[in-house]
Amino acid sequence: MNSSLRIVFYGTPEFAAYSFQKIHESGFTIVGAVTAPDKPSGRGLKMHESALKTAAKNLGIEVLQPTNLKSSDFIKDLERLKPDVQVVIAFRMLPESVWSFPKYGTFNLHASLLPQYRGAAPINHAIINGEKESGVTTFFIEKEIDTGKIILQSKVSISPEDTAGTLHDKLMVEGADLVIKTLNLLRSGKIVTTVQHSENLKPAPKIFPQDCMIDWNKPASAIRNFVRGLSPYPVARTMHNEKLFKIFEIQIPETSIIPKLNTGEWKIEKGQLYIGCLDTNICVKDIQQEGKRRMKIEEFILGFRE
Repeated sequence: MNSSLRIVFYGTPEFAAYSFQKIHESGFTIVGAVTAPDKPSGRGLKMHESALKTAAKNLGIEVLQPTNLKSSDFIKDLERLKPDVQVVIAFRMLPESVWSFPKYGTFNLHASLLPQYRGAAPINHAIINGEKESGVTTFFIEKEIDTGKIILQSKVSISPEDTAGTLHDKLMVEGADLVIKTLNLLRSGKIVTTVQHSENLKPAPKIFPQDCMIDWNKPASAIRNFVRGLSPYPVARTMHNEKLFKIFEIQIPETSIIPKLNTGEWKIEKGQLYIGCLDTNICVKDIQQEGKRRMKIEEFILGFRE
């Protein structure tokens, strides 16, 4: 195989941009970066570009931002760029006319040990489910999403203190290494793939705001995993006195200095905010009331009025 593979890279967030940067640093030839169109964000609704676009511009690599991946204009761009292989990380679903375009195919980096946690939110769901291990997988894209033949995998441990944010960062670094290894295998012509099985699968569907509400009728361990799995985004939520609160961190005290509260009941005692759940009281450590900024609990309590 040609030692100077021509790569077209697809992605949008920081998770993708990190691998993009590492591919470039490893000496591979990236001929184009495909990312989402700029969109307005923030109070001023200024146009915001993706992390991948910023990285590509800094490296002088051509950026494509098609609104329609099936358009003849985009296919013409691919014909002009002549990719040997395409790499996809955290991007929308590609049509077959695009993923089947390069002679060596298109592979995706997924933030789980496939076939487990197929879907849009594998990092969140792994922690919510109390997993002790996650990982990254490269696989060739086929018609059904996240089901293609596995190329390589790498495992990453999940510590009891990990959140979706910290696990994201671990997998981002591990994933970049796996992408480089996959490209080196492709370049050597020594790819061996494994077919995914489909038994006893745990899904990882997209998480919507209504999915983020804490169920205080569950045990403390499950609630802690839920909070960790949604922190720092999209964040676990709860209602109290008709006000919405986002909760970023909780602790399960070894001993409670107050009697067991009813599920969902709040009580402030000695600089702590306790909320009752199924089996005990938990302590909230990091919180944000709707319309206000995020605070550590000590600061929040000073200004809190029920």
